[in-house]
Amino acid sequence: MTVDPNAATQGFPGPGRPGPHPARYLVPALAAAAVALALGVYGKVHDPAGTAFNLAGFSSTGAVKSWLATTAMFFALVQLVSALMLYGKLPGPAWSGTLHRWSGRAAFLIAVPVAVHCLYALGYQTYETRVMWHSLLGCFFFGAFSAKMLLLRSERLPGWLLPVVGGLVFAVLTTIWLTSALWFFRTFGVTT
Repeated sequence: MTVDPNAATQGFPGPGRPGPHPARYLVPALAAAAVALALGVYGKVHDPAGTAFNLAGFSSTGAVKSWLATTAMFFALVQLVSALMLYGKLPGPAWSGTLHRWSGRAAFLIAVPVAVHCLYALGYQTYETRVMWHSLLGCFFFGAFSAKMLLLRSERLPGWLLPVVGGLVFAVLTTIWLTSALWFFRTFGVTT
C-alpha cells in the first residue's frame, strides 16, 4: 500500500493549501450562543406551569426528573469512557465508535424531557445560588451540545477541538446533575 505524503490530514493542511479559516468555528459558536440565549429567555419570560409531566410509578415529578437525569448521566459516563477508547487512552473494542455515538444519542434523548419540564414547569430561576447555576448551565449545556454537533460535520478540525468541546459538554452535564438529581436524592432520599 502506498501513502501520499502530500495528502491533507485531519487538522493539518497539505502543502500549499490554506488551513481552515477561523471564521468557520464562528458558526457553531454563534449557534451555541443562540440556543443557550433562546432557552434562557424562554425560561425567564414564560409563566411556569408548575408541572409538565409525571410518570406512573414515581412519587413526584422531582423523582422522575432525577432518575431521568441520572440515566442521562450514566450514558454520559459511557460517552466519556468510549471517547477515551476512540482516542487511544483506554483499550477498547472495534465498536467503540458505535458505542460512543449511541450512548450520546441516548443521553441527549433522555435529557430532553428533563429540560422541557424544567423550562416549561419551572422556568429560568435565580432565587438561590444552586438554582441559578442549574438554570444557567442547563441553557449553556444545550448550546454547547449544539456547537459540538455542528463541529462534528466540519472537516479538518484541529485534533484538540472535539475533545475539548466534548469535555466541556460532559463537565456541564455533570454540574447540572450535581445541582439537581444529586441534590434531590440528598434532600428527599433515593425514592422513585
